Amino acid sequence: MGLFDKVKKVKKLAAEHEDKIADGIDKVADVVDDKTGGKHHDKIEQAAEKAKEAVDKLDGKDDPDR
Repeated sequence: MGLFDKVKKVKKLAAEHEDKIADGIDKVADVVDDKTGGKHHDKIEQAAEKAKEAVDKLDGKDDPDR
């Protein structure tokens, strides 16, 4: 299995489990927010949204060429 095949597999898995991944990102963001006492809430939320956008891009939904 070459690198391209592995990338295709990751994209497929991300598309199939996008909701679970997003939930995991939210849970991690909540834990980090709690650990920092809400001191960096805005930055944590921004990072979580960027991470979810990155997962969304993996499945090709935002790809204008498709």
